[in-house]
Parts: sequence; C-alpha cells; structure tokens
Amino acid sequence: MNDPVKLQLVSARMLTGSVRELVFAATGGAALSGYAPGAHFKFQLPVGERCYSLIDFEPRASDAGHYRFAVLLEADGSGGSKHMHGLEPGDEVEILGPVNEFPLQPSKPALLIAGGIGVTPIISMATAHKAAGTAFRFHYACRTEAAMAYRAELEAAFGDQLTLHFDDRAEMALDLAGLMQSCGSEEHIYVCGPKGMIEAVKRAADAAGIAGTRVHFELFTTAAEQAGDEAFEVEVKSTGEVFVVPAGKTIIDVLEEGGVDLVYDCQRGDCGICQTDVIDGVPDHRDVVLSDSEKAEGKVMQICVSRAKSARLVLDL
Repeated sequence: MNDPVKLQLVSARMLTGSVRELVFAATGGAALSGYAPGAHFKFQLPVGERCYSLIDFEPRASDAGHYRFAVLLEADGSGGSKHMHGLEPGDEVEILGPVNEFPLQPSKPALLIAGGIGVTPIISMATAHKAAGTAFRFHYACRTEAAMAYRAELEAAFGDQLTLHFDDRAEMALDLAGLMQSCGSEEHIYVCGPKGMIEAVKRAADAAGIAGTRVHFELFTTAAEQAGDEAFEVEVKSTGEVFVVPAGKTIIDVLEEGGVDLVYDCQRGDCGICQTDVIDGVPDHRDVVLSDSEKAEGKVMQICVSRAKSARLVLDL
C-alpha cells in the first residue's frame, strides 16, 4: 500500500441527525489518487484505523481535486465516528489507500442494495453504471425517512432507477425474495449495509438459485463485543503457542500482540483475507463470508471477527 496521504477538510454538513458529509482535498494542492467504484480509504485516527467509502454523484475525473465521504455517528462505537464528526474545516487527517474489496463489474447489469450508511459505495456504483449506460436497479432501505441520507440528491440523479424503502412503513418495506426472483440471468447483486441485511440477501439469493459468484457485499461495521462473550484459548499449530483471547479483543488483536505474523485487511468479516483453517475446536462464526453449510462444517473461520464456542481453538497458523 502507498504511504499515507495528508488531507484537509474543506467542507462539512449534516445530511441527517446522525450522518455527516465530509469533503477533503489534498494539502498543498497535491494530486489525489484515482479509484474505482466501491473503493475506500483507511483513515489513521487517534483512536485507530477506520475505513470509509468514497462517494461520487458524477463520474470520477482523473484530475478531481476532492474526496467525499459520509460518516454515521455511532453513539456506542469506539470513537472513530465521533472524531470524524468533530473535525472542522481546515483540520487535517492522514489516509492510506485506496483499497477496493468491493469492485463493480463494469459491463454487467447490477442490482444495487443499500442499507443505512451502506449507501456510500453503492452511490458510486450507480453513478458509474449510469454514465456507462449499463443497466442497474438501485434499492435503498432505512429505518425511517428521516434517517435517509442523500434522498433528494439520489432521486434527482437516478429517477426511476431508484426505489426507496422505509422499515416503519409496511407498504415500502424491502422485499428481498421478490427482488431475487426478478433478478436477470446476467445481473450481479451488490449489497452494503448491516450484517443482518447482507445475510438476508445472501439467503434470498441462494433460495432463488443465484450463484454466489454474482453476489457481492461489504459490511459496514467492525468487530464488536457481544453479551455473553467469554475468554477462550487459541493454539497456533506451527509453534504450539497458546494465547488467551478475552472478551473485547479479537483473535487478530491477541495474536499480533504476541508477535504472530498475520495477513488480514477489513477486520469486519466481509473480505475473507484472514480466513484460517480450524484444526480443532468449534468456531463461533460472526462473518458474512462463509455460507451456512461452511459455518456448520467449522473447518475454516474468519479470525478478525469470529470467536470460539469451545474452550480452545487450534488454528493452522
């Protein structure tokens, strides 16, 4: 990955009561890296690294002088969104990237599904397909109308290709089974949003006989402690070392602190890069990568978010 790039916040506005748009430019007028729809940058914040997807309402120009993001304030989060909401014009941040684990197939028709703040990369995908003249359908769901970011801009940009859904209005609820049944044979599905939505889309697509290779997703959350989490042991097979993973820390956190060299990226359970073979023990799967049958087999796991149901896991590391 490239060296960190320093950005300066040039403008900010609230899109809803909890979603803030931030527009950055490179300091000193430097050129900004290009990127493809679905890409994100890794912000190097005082509270740690946080990933935010880029937003384009117009086709990305190679010489564009700004990056646009939208950040949901998470009251119970670990501080990243709070820091982003506290930035003022003129403040500087450092970023790494761009990274794209959610690429758009440029010539294939698309069914775009967004939930909440997961709309950010989906906007760029819709913009790219519209500019290219490639068929797409854009479905955007939120809990309430007031919680929907960019509603007016989306309606103006995408018209009849956009369908809005609100959880509190039964007549506008998102019908995933119906969407999957209507999916064309060449149509690729892209979904970004809460874990529950992604899992529901995957189940509906599978029930409709849609190949998993046509379903693409990105999870807008990080590993979070759950009620009832307990400590467990992880044995590294290659060395015999045993580590204790307490509640509130991930396997990656603990093993890296112990000097184990690991390969990973998203730390959200959606990219699959950290997938590891399980030699012994029972994983507690919390990712959206594995199918239900793969989770039931328990032979592999995503060590960035998943934990253990057994007292010890022996991992092929």
